[in-house]
Amino acid sequence: MGLFRRGPKRDPREAPRDPVFEFLSEEEGRQLRGLTREAFAERGLEVTVFADHMTDSANRHYNLYNLAAGCHNNERGQRAWASLIRDHVDKLVRAMDAPSAVETLPTDELWARLYPRVTSDDNLPDDPAFGYAPVPAPGLREVLALDLPESVQTLPGDALAQLGDIAELRLRAMNNLRALPVEDHDVVKQDDGATFRVVLGDSFFTASRVLVLDDLAERVSGEGIGPDGALVAMPFRHMLAFHPVVGVDVIPSLNALAAFAAYRHEEAPGPVSPYVYWWRRGRLTQLSERDDDGQLSIVVGAEFQAVLERLLDEDEGH
Repeated sequence: MGLFRRGPKRDPREAPRDPVFEFLSEEEGRQLRGLTREAFAERGLEVTVFADHMTDSANRHYNLYNLAAGCHNNERGQRAWASLIRDHVDKLVRAMDAPSAVETLPTDELWARLYPRVTSDDNLPDDPAFGYAPVPAPGLREVLALDLPESVQTLPGDALAQLGDIAELRLRAMNNLRALPVEDHDVVKQDDGATFRVVLGDSFFTASRVLVLDDLAERVSGEGIGPDGALVAMPFRHMLAFHPVVGVDVIPSLNALAAFAAYRHEEAPGPVSPYVYWWRRGRLTQLSERDDDGQLSIVVGAEFQAVLERLLDEDEGH
């Protein structure tokens, strides 16, 4: 999973674009929907095709974004799409037909598979059953989910009630998150002094490691996060990037991370956030945003501005 890798061969950007998935051409969008409908039909399910999702006769909803992004980013290009889509639909159908994990698995195993997951508001249904989920930052939610062999099941409040007290379940989930192995780690350095670390992994909970950033930083760098916190970005579920706030290199690093987060968020399966945040004692403050024209900008509040000014004064005093 490269940081700035060259993508597979795709239809040129000049080709007419898909009306929903702008990263696909119009023809690629037709191919995606046709192959997906065909894969469902091969498994005995007739689906109604909409621009961004499909529904079956039981009114079950199948979102197409992650599948579209996964196909678009696959290194083998369009020749792999049919196989990717069949595998994806196979997993969906098996998950539908399988009995509920909460109802069938022993409680100890459910606890061992439980993780906190930071996700975009857009990825959750507008359902009061998820009212238990904290808001780490505007537009984000922290839910509890089961890591099953072929799927990740986000749990509503009524399902969690069968497993125990939600506060205790979150503690168990956080411990499981801390125990995850670090699958891949790299350091990005730029000529202007910007630097940040990137953690990548196949785990759906890689971005969620922002919740245990102190522990993660210690594991990958040998140093924890200091009192001024860190810059952090969670572009999509398989990636987390951070830079400890310890010196004036935070300024070029902030600009670099903001651009990196926006770039890696686009076209990614499981998108979380296109923004960079200031992590301090577990609290997230958003530092970048896009205007109505899509232009990226840095927005620094008084608290973070005071930290920057102090670091500049300390640097000038040396």
